[in-house]
Amino acid sequence: MKRLVMKRLQCRTPTKIISMRILLLTVLLFFSMGLLAQKNPRFVIGKPTQDTIALKLDSSKTQIREFDNEAIQKYKAEKAFQYGEEDSKELGWWDRFWRSFWDWIDSLFGERQITGSKASVWPTVLKYVTIGVCIGIIVFVIFKLAGIDFKWLAGKSKAIEVPYDESLENIHEISFDDEIENTLQNGNYRLAVRLLYLQTLKHLSDKGVIDWLPNKTNLAYVKEVQKQGKGYEAFVSLTNQFEYIWYGDFSVDKATFAHIQQSFQQFNEDLR
Repeated sequence: MKRLVMKRLQCRTPTKIISMRILLLTVLLFFSMGLLAQKNPRFVIGKPTQDTIALKLDSSKTQIREFDNEAIQKYKAEKAFQYGEEDSKELGWWDRFWRSFWDWIDSLFGERQITGSKASVWPTVLKYVTIGVCIGIIVFVIFKLAGIDFKWLAGKSKAIEVPYDESLENIHEISFDDEIENTLQNGNYRLAVRLLYLQTLKHLSDKGVIDWLPNKTNLAYVKEVQKQGKGYEAFVSLTNQFEYIWYGDFSVDKATFAHIQQSFQQFNEDLR
């Protein structure tokens, strides 16, 4: 009995071992296929192919063309093709002057170039400073030729010592006819206009039109004349003329003074 059992076991053992080996090989084959699938694929790059299109060379003959000098001279002679600057003869003296001025400025600064961001600023600044100075000189010369005084730029004209003041002096103690004659002999027409105005204030005070007091302003006298009604507009005009000439430092010549003196005399005659 024992022999029979052992025999059967011996027959079954090799079969079982073979089955286990097959199973093991199957498992190994399965995992090896997974590892192969995870590997990076390899790309096969073929050899580049040559371009079969050939470059065609220009075999035509080159034709050299020349300018027609006669045609060029013909076009130059036509006025429609003359794009140069306007003929200076057709410009006025003022335009010619400014053209010459700007040409001179360009000749000084037009060709200068300085490298560097900081250094290149100074030529521009110097250019405009020069332009400003030149324009200032030109304006100064024009004003001088026109007879305009520059003292008004200071805000106040130069003080002139005079023995008469419409607010501080007693106008009733001044001999106006004699003083006006003396100033005219000296050619001081501005001071003569001042005396004419003070004389007019004296006449208004004598007529009772104004109440003359020291330190009273011309505007106060204008308001007093306005209340009277008669001669208001004429007195305002005379007051403005006096203030423009005296405080505005305007020059007065003989002809201008004669016209102003006539206006004052007419006003004083109307008060009588």
